[in-house]
Amino acid sequence: MAEPSASTSYLKSLKNQETVTKMRNDLENLLDLCTDEECEKYRELFKSFLELFRRFLEKSEKVKWHDIESLPSGYLMEYNNFSYPGRDDIQSMLNQLVVVKLNGGLGTTMKCDGPKSLIPVRNDLSFLDLTVQQIENLNTEYDVNIPLVLMNSFNTRESTDNMLKKYRSLRIKIYSFLQDKYPHIDAFEFNPLPDSFEEGQPFWYPPGHGNFYESFNKCGLLRNFLNDGKKYCFVSNIDNLGATVDFAILNFLMNPPTGQHAAFLMEVTNKTPADIKGGTVVLHKEKIRLLEYAEVPREHIDEFKGARKFKYFNTNNLWMELQSIVDFANSDKLALGVIDNKKRVINEKGIFEVIQLETPIGAAIQFFPGALGVVVPRFRFLPVKSTSDLFLLKSNVYIIEKGKVFMNPLRSFPSAPLVRLADEHFGDYRDIDRRFANMPDCIDLHHLTVSGDVTFGKDISFSGNVTIIANHKERIDIPQGSKLQGKIITGCLRIVDY
Repeated sequence: MAEPSASTSYLKSLKNQETVTKMRNDLENLLDLCTDEECEKYRELFKSFLELFRRFLEKSEKVKWHDIESLPSGYLMEYNNFSYPGRDDIQSMLNQLVVVKLNGGLGTTMKCDGPKSLIPVRNDLSFLDLTVQQIENLNTEYDVNIPLVLMNSFNTRESTDNMLKKYRSLRIKIYSFLQDKYPHIDAFEFNPLPDSFEEGQPFWYPPGHGNFYESFNKCGLLRNFLNDGKKYCFVSNIDNLGATVDFAILNFLMNPPTGQHAAFLMEVTNKTPADIKGGTVVLHKEKIRLLEYAEVPREHIDEFKGARKFKYFNTNNLWMELQSIVDFANSDKLALGVIDNKKRVINEKGIFEVIQLETPIGAAIQFFPGALGVVVPRFRFLPVKSTSDLFLLKSNVYIIEKGKVFMNPLRSFPSAPLVRLADEHFGDYRDIDRRFANMPDCIDLHHLTVSGDVTFGKDISFSGNVTIIANHKERIDIPQGSKLQGKIITGCLRIVDY
């Protein structure tokens, strides 16, 4: 493809300047709608948003593929080479740690009306409950003070704060801060869509995990933790129950081998067919960086999805020096790559095609001194993105103790089963309890697919490969006590009492 001419580049730059100026004026007009008390806060927020918008207009749509190389081994550490510290060292290190959970997401994919972190996982314990259990257990066992910090969005703040009241009697100290609130952009006219600052107004959105650095820095907590002697933080998604405090990684960070001091450590793991769109770490112009699916040229998508050149993907488990976060957030390097997500907003005013501009938290890897990746085992990555994932965590494939998730030692397979529950009848997280009288035995399950109107009686067991597909507008009832091993069941099956 030919490079654009100087005149074409100039005209594009001029057009971008005009668009930015129009957006600035639109945002100023929007400020007239907020109270004097909030006006200064939103004025500062709009400065950051306008900079993000400018970068969105100016960015190259895709990376230049010839600049992308597989990451050399020197940038990737092997978890299995890390050593575990002694108990006294563990105590000292934990007292220097802050745990941050990204808690801005709603459980809309699983038809949840509130924060995803409040969905029950096992025995009515939610992601938040299990996270609190993890940290509380560490604080008690090692007589330390690890604070738990939640990055909420305006969507999750109120419900989460209400839930936190039940932990007041515990030893753990829980803090929270709010990520920013940005206006949706009309996908065609490039103007901001909100017409009020009221809570619940549909044309606002939280701008992605990359907003962590700016929000954490300006909320005041970061400075307080540094003053209290904290030095590192561990950041992860709250729906990833595999993302627990790891002593071996902490030991590497705080007692690094000569020449391997890292202010930023990203956990990556081996790619599977389920991870083909996950971001990967690459070498780009002699620097480590995160390459996201949206940045890949169309003609190289298959290469990106494959595991030959890009063997690992980002788990979003990140370890960082607190002081380096301050330095980064206060520098001119906060310009993370822009991801433009196109959404459809439906409300009483109609259907709107919108753009929301976001930044990925892992993209900061290229700006931290000595940043590295560490290849971790798969058990460090147990996210719940669908009811199929939730089903597995509820099953006996996993054991949950003190908030931590372990593969059941009775399972003969080294990996978890592949489960696919079709969305039409199993898309709501409550459908699992509605359609299964109790959780089936899955200890020897390899692959389960369920589609259509299917219900299950008590004490079912699955083993091997099991496929159950009900015909359209028909139903299958799997009887109590059924032992399904290597079965395909299709059509219609109704069993009722006399």
